This record gives sequence, structure tokens and C-alpha cells, in this order.
Amino acid sequence: MKSSTIRIATVVASAMAACAVASAQDTFTVRVQQPAHGKVTVTPAIPENGVVKAGTVLNVQVEVTDAGWAFDSGYYLSTDKGMSYPTNKEFTDPEFQVTVNNNIMGLGASIIEESMLYGYKTIQDVVYAKPGVKPLKYDVFIPDGAKKLPCVVIIHGGGWTSNTEDIMRGLARELIKDKKYVVASIDYRWLGNGDGDQKANTMNQLIEDCYGAVLHIMEHAAEYGVDPTKIAVTGDSAGGHLSASVANLIERIGDGGFGVTPGVYEYLPTYMPKGMTAKDAKKKLLGAIKAAAPSYGVFDADNLTRFGNGLPAEAVQAIAPDSNIPAISTRAIPQYFVLGTLDRTVRREPIEKYVDHLKAAGQKAELVIVEGASHAFFDWKPDQRTKNTFAKFGVPFAADMQRFFNEVFYK
Repeated sequence: MKSSTIRIATVVASAMAACAVASAQDTFTVRVQQPAHGKVTVTPAIPENGVVKAGTVLNVQVEVTDAGWAFDSGYYLSTDKGMSYPTNKEFTDPEFQVTVNNNIMGLGASIIEESMLYGYKTIQDVVYAKPGVKPLKYDVFIPDGAKKLPCVVIIHGGGWTSNTEDIMRGLARELIKDKKYVVASIDYRWLGNGDGDQKANTMNQLIEDCYGAVLHIMEHAAEYGVDPTKIAVTGDSAGGHLSASVANLIERIGDGGFGVTPGVYEYLPTYMPKGMTAKDAKKKLLGAIKAAAPSYGVFDADNLTRFGNGLPAEAVQAIAPDSNIPAISTRAIPQYFVLGTLDRTVRREPIEKYVDHLKAAGQKAELVIVEGASHAFFDWKPDQRTKNTFAKFGVPFAADMQRFFNEVFYK
């Protein structure tokens, strides 16, 4: 929503399924977090001790109380499910329901400065493919007056098994501030069966999803104000790996299958425009993807082996960006990296080696070490702690990332 006028409508939160969390526990603890510049009302009211009967449906209503502020998102923070968003995700109307099937350590809303929602439009939940149970979607952030702008495609993190495109909306807002870029934030299948697919999803399929999203965005470039020959990719953590893969593995696009024939590991994008062949898709992507900013990710085969779901060594090499660096004589793909000094999720040494390997191939590569930052500082969630981290580290280093992209697209 782009107005301080709040429409009250029902948005049903993604409730934790009772059958999946069956427990002998009769009650759970619920804590309401009241936001600055707003008020959260829960019905039935939460008792002072926070104890609520299991299965209780909480009706949550958010009111913005101060002028100049706007509703961003509702949320609940569960002890076993992490941050959960309403079904309709960001910019939803601020009335939703939560079923209490676990301890909820934070139930509240994000209220942000109204100015953060002006100067652009958002096209949400564009479905680009449905290869399994979950529709694959992306959101597009389009600055006012956009016309043939470069597009930055953001790929979210979450260990390849959680989160959606919503978690990157803070970064998207930063990258469109000066109206030089359109931003598309994409979702993809999760590894394993987390999406509800009977057959476990594998890493190569996630990469194919990302390629499919980029092709869909390019197909609709005129609608979004995008120059389809000027694409950058970025992402953090698992999305760092996926964005580096999208940048490096284009030469592997084909219709030969991934491991179907011994020694053949090719990627067929999950979505391709009507009449497009794998050869056409490869050519289009080679001409479009010009830069990458893979943040605090895993790039080498040694560290990707444990996420390969039993893939043979040759297949793991095929999903490793560090094993598929294009020579500068083939094509340029400059890459920008950030890593916090307090990051305990990924190690510095393999990232430094990847940067060195890029430079040895003649590619431009820049690694920025962020003093005092831990993992996932580009994430945006409605809780105040995550927003504070984003303000401290995400905002300035989004600007530095854009500086890097400007050197590619606006030199």
C-alpha cells in the first residue's frame, strides 16, 4: 500500500499446521510486541502472563497512530518456525489471524516512514512458473518514470530451505532510491521436500528456477521499464551462491539434462518464453547478465558437497561457481562481495580464494569486509532488531553495491 490511509481487510496468516506440530502441550506463551508509531490489538486479549490455550485463533489488527508513518508488515516470531508472514506478505492490509500451535515470542507489526513507500510502484507476486506444489513468484520494484533501466535481480537466502522474496524488500528499496535501477526480487523452490513436493528438489533445480525467473523478467522488460540486455544479479547467503551460479553457469545451459547422461550437467531454465530453445536462452542470458554481487555465500565444491543431496563429485563441481569461472576472453562478469567480521555461518578463506580465482581468470572482483557485521545483514524482517541491523549495515553497503553496479552500467 502506498498511502497512510489504512484499509482494514482480513489477511489470513500462514498458520503452522496442527498436524505438523502435534503436541501434548495444552497451552503456549504469546508475547505481543507493540511497535513504535502504531498499535497492535489482539482478540481475544492475551492475559498478562501470556498463557494461551493451544489452537486459539488470534485476530490481530494493526493501527498506525502517527502521521507520516505507514504499515509495512505484520509478523509473528515462533520458537520453531522463525519469522512467519501473512499469506499475502508485504504491504498487506493490517488485519490477520494467527493460530497458536507453538510459543509465539513476538507478535506485532512493522511501521515504517511513509516516505519509504513513495517514488515507486511494486508489482507483487508475479508467477513465472509452477514446477511443483509451490507457485514460483517475484516482486518488481519500479521507480517512477522508469524507462529502459538496468535491472537488479535479487535472490534471497535461507539455507536454500526457507524464506521468500519478501525478505529482500529492504535491499530492493535501497537499490531503487536514485531511480537508476528496476529491482526484481525472486523466489525459487527449496531444497528437499520443504515446499511439499513428494520428490526432493535438488540444487540444480533451484538454479534452473533462477534462470527461469530472469528469462521471465526479460520477456516482460518493456512492462517493467527494463533494458533486457542490462541485468545484474545479487543475493545473500544461499542467494549469494545462487546469484554467483546464475552469473557463472550460463555456458552450462542446455537440454541435455543434469546427470541424465554420464558427464553431462546442463541447466534447462524452469521457464522459457514460448518458442525459445535452450540454445536461444543461453544466447539471451549471455548477452544480458553483466554483473553479480553475491553476498556472504558458499561458492566452492568442497563446501557445497554437503548441500548436494548425494550428488556425485562431478555434479557438485557443476553447481559450484568457483569451478565455473568464465575466462575474461570469453566474457566479463565483474563481481562484488561483502562479508562481516562476525559472520559465523560462512568462512572468509573460501570466499577470498574464490575472489582470487576470479581475478586470476581476468575478472574484476571486489571483496569488502564489514567490521562488526554478522550474517544476513541484508535481510529485512518486520521485527525491530532485524530492521536495526539492516539500517546499520544493509543501508550503507547497499549503497556501496550500487556504486559497483554503476561502474558497470553507468561508466
